[in-house]
Amino acid sequence: MFTPEAVLRQMFEAAITSAQPASCLPLLFPQEPETGRLVVLGAGKASAAMARAAEEHYGRPLEGVVVTRYGHAVPCDGIEILEAAHPVPDAASRMAAKRILAFANSLTADDTVLCLISGGGSSLLALPAKGVKPEETREINRALTKAGATINEMNCVRRHISAVKGGRLAVACHPARVHTLIISDVPGNDPASVASGPTEPDKTTCADALKIVDRYGVVLPGHIRSALENDAYESVKPDDPRLAGNQTRFAASPQFALEAAARVARAAGYDAHILGAAIEGEAREVGTVMAGITCQVSSHTQPFEPPCVLLSGGETTVTGHGSGHSGRNAEFLLSLAIALDGHDGVYAIAGDTDGIDGGKDVAGAVIGPETLARGRAHGMSCREFLDNGDAHAFFETIGAQVITGPTLTNVNDFRAILIE
Repeated sequence: MFTPEAVLRQMFEAAITSAQPASCLPLLFPQEPETGRLVVLGAGKASAAMARAAEEHYGRPLEGVVVTRYGHAVPCDGIEILEAAHPVPDAASRMAAKRILAFANSLTADDTVLCLISGGGSSLLALPAKGVKPEETREINRALTKAGATINEMNCVRRHISAVKGGRLAVACHPARVHTLIISDVPGNDPASVASGPTEPDKTTCADALKIVDRYGVVLPGHIRSALENDAYESVKPDDPRLAGNQTRFAASPQFALEAAARVARAAGYDAHILGAAIEGEAREVGTVMAGITCQVSSHTQPFEPPCVLLSGGETTVTGHGSGHSGRNAEFLLSLAIALDGHDGVYAIAGDTDGIDGGKDVAGAVIGPETLARGRAHGMSCREFLDNGDAHAFFETIGAQVITGPTLTNVNDFRAILIE
């Protein structure tokens, strides 16, 4: 008989496995072209593993360049693997973007590009637009994050102050044909938001980017604001003829991962209900709301009857507070545990499918009816740890962390609440 925690961990593992490049990509690779080169370009936390899957599929070394996060490299026979920083771009991020753009600019109409994109590409493939300094983009991103902007809002701004995002990489590849395969980590699976859409047309405008920074009170340097106001940084639009004939397909997504976890839950004897794959909001507030739904199910069998599992995905937000170390998943869980207040028969797991929650080498954590009591036994006030933004330290102390190491994929956050 599996314990509730074991079932939760198996569901998380199934979600990650469903998004492994070696299993989700092969059916989507295009046929090898009869003429010209087949070139691989890419960016993201999963891009090196995706590149390796491509070489294994075609059975030979391929040429190209991809950039992934430090520590996420997978050796390839022909494709050049670069590493850079995440979540804050560094000099290696800029060098990678220049290297990939240079490769793209060498292509001809006979060539075919296989572009492999996954979450994290926004910072790994980072080259500011002309006239924008790297430190200015870092400060804009930092201010938006601290203000609580959603990932889609941040990506809209990024696309408009970049030399490679917002379809610009696809334009650089023209006249070659571009086939983009995506492992998505963004709510709603908008291809223009995954890695800020380097090969995707962008429906948003410079005016939209300005509305976002103004909404959050982010002060832009004068020359950047002026360029946005004059559409000097406009991204590539859907009707651009240089994108004609390009194709984009999703290989994995939060929805696919939740469906894989649901199958594990049902095999273990629990009804599984997917509440949403694109849930956003402040992590601690989402935790409180989920606790309310859980108690309604547990106490009144509404809207579902136990035993069951409530599944959700997406990307919540942690607005800067306190001096501790937290992450979206750890903060969600600690808030959930506090709101449940030891409710009997309720267990939960939350983790980032890339294995890194909030910059820490910890995927997430698990909770159960005894979580708060275990904290008190260590002399800890759960509320104080939450208010100080120190959820990771709380779960480390009580031995409830989930540590996977780099998973070499990324389909955003995974949350499961098991109700007996």
